[in-house]
Amino acid sequence: MKCKDLITKLLEVSPAMYSLEWDNSGLLVGDEEQEISKVLLSVDVTEEVVEEAICVGADMILAHHPLIFSKINKVVASDFLGKRIIKMIQNNICCYCMHTNFDVMGMADAAADELGLLHSEVLMVTYEDDISKEGIGRFGFLKDICSLRELAEQVKETFDIPNVTVYGDTEAKVAKAAISTGSGKSMVKYALQKDCDVIITGDIDYHTALDSIAQGLCIIDAGHFGLEKLFITYMQEYLQREVPGLSTVKSVQDEIGTVI
Repeated sequence: MKCKDLITKLLEVSPAMYSLEWDNSGLLVGDEEQEISKVLLSVDVTEEVVEEAICVGADMILAHHPLIFSKINKVVASDFLGKRIIKMIQNNICCYCMHTNFDVMGMADAAADELGLLHSEVLMVTYEDDISKEGIGRFGFLKDICSLRELAEQVKETFDIPNVTVYGDTEAKVAKAAISTGSGKSMVKYALQKDCDVIITGDIDYHTALDSIAQGLCIIDAGHFGLEKLFITYMQEYLQREVPGLSTVKSVQDEIGTVI
């Protein structure tokens, strides 16, 4: 199918109207008239992911994080970003990114469902009309009251994460939880406003953790990639269901950094 027709299907699940104004989602490299038969799904568009796309014969990289985020003034091979863009163009690989529109319409509910939150609601509202409220993150009640340590183990198992960082008394009982994938420093205040016992998120710095604990909010830092890698499975299942003739491949991209 043509790239533009595939984009239409992608926008059905996560419409562009839900993207935040600072975002840069959409078709970032390629020709919307190009025929797409194989898609490589990834969280990021690293040099390794581009090479992987070439190796598997993909016509498109469908990623969560935008390849191009800040303004660029030139595309040259001597620049790490320009090198990726040139390589994709040379190999007829389109790049389509679904960032905050997927965070709002897709990621938030999927993460809450995986965690098993009951009566979940939007954590930070970014869109509202007469019918619904949509936004980043979700909060609700855990199926069972448990200790912070037990919840941390559940998060590791549910999201297939080898390690998490826990801030707070590991034996404290938690019942009301928030979850916000990606970088969650800015989401802490919303979890506090909703009287949550704990927030599961990523990229928490020392002072944010210190201040959160002082205000009675525990944190489970599951990493940026750790939670957002569910984008890959979610979109593969969606495309297999909605575009059965399209071949999809999950990237073998791993989280950067090694615990030693």
